[in-house]
Amino acid sequence: MDKVKVSKIISGLKKAYPEAYCSLDHKNPFQLLAATILSAQCTDERVNMVTPALFKKYPGPAQMAKAPLADLEKLVHSTGFYKNKALSIKEASKAIADNFGGLVPRSMEELLTLRGVARKTANVVLGSAYGIAAGVVVDTHVKRLAYRLGLTKETDPGKIETDLMKALPKSEWIWFAHALVLHGRAVCASRKPLCEKCPLKSPCPRKGL
Repeated sequence: MDKVKVSKIISGLKKAYPEAYCSLDHKNPFQLLAATILSAQCTDERVNMVTPALFKKYPGPAQMAKAPLADLEKLVHSTGFYKNKALSIKEASKAIADNFGGLVPRSMEELLTLRGVARKTANVVLGSAYGIAAGVVVDTHVKRLAYRLGLTKETDPGKIETDLMKALPKSEWIWFAHALVLHGRAVCASRKPLCEKCPLKSPCPRKGL
């Protein structure tokens, strides 16, 4: 990977999104975990509309684990795939309460034992809740932009993450993913990227896409 190119990409994103952070509203690691599970194939805006009522009624793992599944389904219905999401949150909460002393795990290996948690969710929680750079979050925006920017030729999220971890300084892993998400939403959209307004025109090999 061309280090000069990577440096230009990071520099451009730093100027545009210096304070990039997770856009899912949360007050603690448990809330972030639940919100991230709900965010699958759903916008963060929609999730942020749903979680206040969810967390008011079931504020922690112990309460969420005992929640009637039908009630959870009703509360998260508008996020889509609500049956799977409700079950994942309930079962993950039970595991946290029973196996981890009511605290969301701080390691990738332990987080991956929870229902509904794959590397993307685990990376979000570790990075945004604990400041632990265990990997790079790869969502739809990161996947699209990493390819467009020439940071990967892969299509599998796991392989894309590996490429990004190799290309980027570890100190930038957490921030970089959030910056790409913001850039994907504001400028580098899927169908009509605003290349003329893009701060990454110079290092981007697909400018004018």
